[in-house]
Amino acid sequence: MNLPALKDIQAAHSRIRPFIHFTPVLTSQQLNRMFDCELFFKCENLQRVGAFKFRGATNAVLQLSETEKQRGVVTHSSGNHAAALSLAASMNGVKAHIVMPETAPEVKKKAVASYGAEITFCKPTLQAREETTRIIMEKTGATLIHPYDNFNVICGQGTAALELLSDKPDLDFVIAPVGGGGLMSGTSTCVRDIDSKIQVIGAEPLNANDAWQSFNSGKLVPSVNPLTVADGLLTSLSELTFRIIQNNVDQILTASEESIISCMLLVWERMKIIIEPSSATVLAVIKENPGIFRGKKAGLIISGGNVDFRKLPF
Repeated sequence: MNLPALKDIQAAHSRIRPFIHFTPVLTSQQLNRMFDCELFFKCENLQRVGAFKFRGATNAVLQLSETEKQRGVVTHSSGNHAAALSLAASMNGVKAHIVMPETAPEVKKKAVASYGAEITFCKPTLQAREETTRIIMEKTGATLIHPYDNFNVICGQGTAALELLSDKPDLDFVIAPVGGGGLMSGTSTCVRDIDSKIQVIGAEPLNANDAWQSFNSGKLVPSVNPLTVADGLLTSLSELTFRIIQNNVDQILTASEESIISCMLLVWERMKIIIEPSSATVLAVIKENPGIFRGKKAGLIISGGNVDFRKLPF
């Protein structure tokens, strides 16, 4: 199994730089006082398509052969990766086929459609998503760009941490959310190779704690019907992301639904930026584990800001 290294993430950054936003690292004196530590927010909610996913999708699309570009790309995703791949493909003249569950948030369906992708809806099960994707691949010859189980996608996601550490090299912790593990894999690889003294922490909803279970048992535990407001963190790790996380992550911490929602509201109110519930997990694990972070410097990857304003959790 070929695992990404820092050089792969650096190469990805050079490749995608003309297309991505170099997102800001924001701070809040109020939040620093409240949490009794120094917080540095890497704002991928201000990335194109409103999420870090654009980095990985762009890196993957740019490495397709000419033949693959002509045949197009396909993925199954309920949200941010779908939008990211749609935009990355259209910017490079590549047709994108997106398989989305019928239950995907309306705001995400509209975003994907607006980037020019061809959407196929399916039942909201992993089996239906994979089966529909397979049919499209057989019919069109399109290349599968998986949301996280993909070497080039992982390297692209790691570029957010690369930028964070170029801005703030003297951190004690870097915290990123864990869903399928693409962001966590890229982040942990980057941080571990740049400065092994920085602790890498995964943040996960308690109600969808399959990565926590996998990490602590040493066996890959699938996600089974998780119910959490953090809709971007519902998927299971893959063999690839699990291996990388086992190698590079120091700890996975979980947060309750109440903490996730209260931290989301707190960031909206105090920092005046829009973050989605998945992003709020990184602050929520600090809230629930104050002893670990007191007096320390923590870099938080704010993964995205795509929320349906008609269905806010607070």
